[in-house]
Amino acid sequence: MNKSAKMEEIEVLRVELEVLKHEHRDLDEAIAALEERGGTDMLRLRRLKKQKLQLKDRIARIEDRIFPDIIA
Repeated sequence: MNKSAKMEEIEVLRVELEVLKHEHRDLDEAIAALEERGGTDMLRLRRLKKQKLQLKDRIARIEDRIFPDIIA
C-alpha cells in the first residue's frame, strides 16, 4: 500500500471514528435521560447499554488502527 492510500485510509478511519463517538455520546444521553425518568423499561435500557458498549469496542479498534502501539 502506498503512502497516499495509507493516508486516505487513515482519514476515512478518522471520519468513522468521529461518527461513532457522536453516536456513543447520543446513546449516553439517551441512557441518562431514561434513568433519570425512572420507571424505565429495563430491557430497553439494557439494550441501549449493550449497544453503547459495542460502539466503545469499535471506537477502540479504530483508534488502535490509527494510533498503533509502537514498541521502541
